[in-house]
Amino acid sequence: MTQERMTPGTAQTTSPRFGIVTDGGLDAYPSLLNDVPVAPFSVTFGDASYRTNEISRADLFRMLESNPNHPTSSQPTPQDWMDAVRRAGVRDVLGVTISAGLSGSMNAAEQARQALGDEFNLTLHDSGTLSAAQAFQLHAAGTAAARGESLETAREWMRAVHEETELYFTIETLEYLRRGGRIGRVQATLGGLLNLKPVVTVDKQGGTYTNVGRARSYRGGMEAVATQVTRRFGEGTPLRVGLLYGSVREDADEVLGHLKGRHPIVWSDVTGVNPVLNVHTGPRTVGIAAAPGAWPWER
Repeated sequence: MTQERMTPGTAQTTSPRFGIVTDGGLDAYPSLLNDVPVAPFSVTFGDASYRTNEISRADLFRMLESNPNHPTSSQPTPQDWMDAVRRAGVRDVLGVTISAGLSGSMNAAEQARQALGDEFNLTLHDSGTLSAAQAFQLHAAGTAAARGESLETAREWMRAVHEETELYFTIETLEYLRRGGRIGRVQATLGGLLNLKPVVTVDKQGGTYTNVGRARSYRGGMEAVATQVTRRFGEGTPLRVGLLYGSVREDADEVLGHLKGRHPIVWSDVTGVNPVLNVHTGPRTVGIAAAPGAWPWER
């Protein structure tokens, strides 16, 4: 783990007024308030299906190399969401989902909300993103809960975090996005030059993947990710950064190294992309969620 300093201001000061659950679109960070019940996604190779917590990253990479079946992923079921809500242990629960533009998890969560009836008061929040950027929003909700703030305050903080956070990643090959049917606007932007390495983000309006840069090599793509962060926030701006990696941990260190030459890093942490998301990126990938300076509630 790379951590410039611990995230401040998260100590619990009173009893939470609501619980929090999320789905398998999350890539969690140990130094953020990300430890909540999860409605898991599933990955399927032929006749064998595994939930997020049932397959390790190492096992996934081995299967990607050896299994003749291309894997598919599945959103949580309504029952998965109901189970997660019950594990929250309180009646008022905030459910944070991966972008509805990338998954049907929100629809499953809505079915769970209706099935739960009056047993639980489940409020759903579409993060409009995924992975590390979803982790940032979950931390905002967790901080609000720990401080005894209202659920609506939590959503206000999450919206503020969403507005200022950018998620960028690059991948060694487009093959996994193509096979998974999620290449869309990325392929359209690159045209026929599929040997180029894209810098991909999640569009804030539609919550879908779109391409914002390109490079001629994977290593060039890593530098392009860092360059995109600087272009977005301006050189010299202090940053909070959540780094992501696929099969090679050092990829995240390289991106962080590029950024340290351009920005003060006030907080950083590193986590591996979870197996279900890795199905769509392929083994070799690196990404970052970046936002400027202090968290919104600290300003």
